[in-house]
Amino acid sequence: MDDPQYRARLLGRISDISEAAWDALLPEGRHPFLQWKFLNALEDSGCTSADTGWQPLHLWLEGADGQAIGAAPLYGKSHSQGEYVFDHGWADALHRAGGRYYPKLQCAVPFTPVTSPRLLAQSADHKILLTKAMQQVCFENEFSSVHATFLKGEEITPFEDAGYLMRHDRQFHFINRGYESFDEFLASLASRKRKNIRKERKAAQEGLVIKRLNGDEIKPEHWDIFYQCYVDTGMRKWGRPYLNREFFDHIHEVMRSDILLVMAWENDTPIASALNFIGSDALFGRNWGCLAHKPFLHFELCYYQAIEAGIERGLPKVEAGAQGEHKLARGYEPVITRSAHFMAHAGLHDAIEDYLTQERRALDHEVNILAAHTPYKAPQD
Repeated sequence: MDDPQYRARLLGRISDISEAAWDALLPEGRHPFLQWKFLNALEDSGCTSADTGWQPLHLWLEGADGQAIGAAPLYGKSHSQGEYVFDHGWADALHRAGGRYYPKLQCAVPFTPVTSPRLLAQSADHKILLTKAMQQVCFENEFSSVHATFLKGEEITPFEDAGYLMRHDRQFHFINRGYESFDEFLASLASRKRKNIRKERKAAQEGLVIKRLNGDEIKPEHWDIFYQCYVDTGMRKWGRPYLNREFFDHIHEVMRSDILLVMAWENDTPIASALNFIGSDALFGRNWGCLAHKPFLHFELCYYQAIEAGIERGLPKVEAGAQGEHKLARGYEPVITRSAHFMAHAGLHDAIEDYLTQERRALDHEVNILAAHTPYKAPQD
């Protein structure tokens, strides 16, 4: 960096620094996907590597005294898969103009559309330094762009101050308004919506045994079942699952207390499973799969079981992943997600800025409309 008070370097592996050093930079709370052990599991299992198009290049910022003052999960990307914020149109536009969009830099947790901190620093000045250091890495190594996705609200200003463009998208989250039970949540819904959820749950649960497993309750055979479900559904939906079996062995060893695995059996035969991670302020639904069709089973394992578990644990919300307007009728509410983008090509940067201004306006309007159609009872005067 130009400032002699600081030194930025890139980590080719998260294991180039210690778990204690990385995790010491995490903000207060339980952030399962930002922990060193989660990112290391992705790398040790080969899920994130140059071969998969997710080359680790984690940014590490030190003061003149050699003390760590900031970090960011950063990757060199040779494609736009596994990001959940779609920029294929931008890549096509630059290609048509005679430019090269890949490789690019991605500040994110791979394969994980979860809003969480990206700038791991306590000081606002150090956060701005991290955003500028990413730009410097971009120029010095001939990357086309920098993309920071699923940002916390307090990180918007550091990116904007460094000249990044802001983009909005939307997800659906369950907001726990202090419910004591699933029935109390149902009581907050309009009668028709409440009856529909009860009908769906009854149909989904009929003839099944459903269990929620956490920590040492999860055994290797459960992961075998989950992975079979995950691969089968993944191959049918998007062609190639991002995560391999070895990754799940890794997280079982080091993170099983952070995991809630929901499983369903029919006549002692496992037929479906859903994977959740437990944070300090949310339950995060991540992956699911099924081996047999049963009406509403996806809603039961991924949405209703998650809401029930979140309420039991007193968590403020449940994040059920990307996309899915069908979540709205099942108690999940629309929320804005945010990302930041910097283009080294000035012409593309200006064109995208105009596009994003219009896209944000349309997206915010859409969220307002969706919010008016939640299943909750109208407030009483």
